[in-house]
Amino acid sequence: MNEMKTGLIQQRNVADTEANIARLTAHVRACAQQGAQLIVLPELHNSLYFCQTEDTALFDLAEPIPGPSTERFGKLAGELGAVLVLSLFEKRAPGLYHNTAVVIERDGTIAGTYRKMHIPDDPAYYEKFYFTPGDGGFTPVATSVGRLGVMVCWDQWYPEAARLMTLNGADLLIYPTAIGWESSDADDEKRRQTDAWQTVQRGHAIANGLPVVTVNRTGYEPDPSGQTKGIQFWGNSFAVGQQGERLCELSNDDEAVAVVDINLERTEQVRRWWPFLRDRRIDAFDGLTRRYLAD
Repeated sequence: MNEMKTGLIQQRNVADTEANIARLTAHVRACAQQGAQLIVLPELHNSLYFCQTEDTALFDLAEPIPGPSTERFGKLAGELGAVLVLSLFEKRAPGLYHNTAVVIERDGTIAGTYRKMHIPDDPAYYEKFYFTPGDGGFTPVATSVGRLGVMVCWDQWYPEAARLMTLNGADLLIYPTAIGWESSDADDEKRRQTDAWQTVQRGHAIANGLPVVTVNRTGYEPDPSGQTKGIQFWGNSFAVGQQGERLCELSNDDEAVAVVDINLERTEQVRRWWPFLRDRRIDAFDGLTRRYLAD
């Protein structure tokens, strides 16, 4: 049984970036002490979620890749012998920025990157102001623990993205995330949103016969502009197996780490039972490349 110990880090961030990184480092160490071979951090984990406002000064948070964070976490990965999935605000060139996941190999080197493809633009999530959509497609990152199908947050709502990662040979799907409720949302609406979020990702696991690991941040972050009442990040980081079965789920509102065993070999057996890839009608899917068909 190819059981891979996978660490999930759910963190509550503050305005002090160095304090956030210090706590992330402690959480990574805690996962490694429990034997984690792969450790996933939440989206844009070094800072507060700055996309609640449009402010050109906030581009100063961005950094190159390779850069300070890849060097710092690279040393940590090399020391602990674990693969890390980071999520950084990347400065690619003057005026060109991305929301980028970086996979650090267990020897501390950069195994690969993924630039977020789907960029939201909604009240309190003004990401189109900051991020250029990725141009690298949906290609897994090859590592010593497997081929990691890393995507980022808003990508998790798109079955096409999960399918393309699968068709490119991913061994599991990973989503660093920063998602929450607008603070005035009613309780029943909060439940609908959280249930939908988990359900669509469990669907990706089932449709593709792959485990899914999703790591969200938690805690309240105010809107500096005062236009909204801020975001309550809803936590609920989770991992599911190849049939959507829950392997672990963290709390809604507390910082937490968890290490879960994920059996990558089980994909073969599940796909023999449910051969969805075999039965795909690839001759009939041309319409998926169109924006809309019922015009």
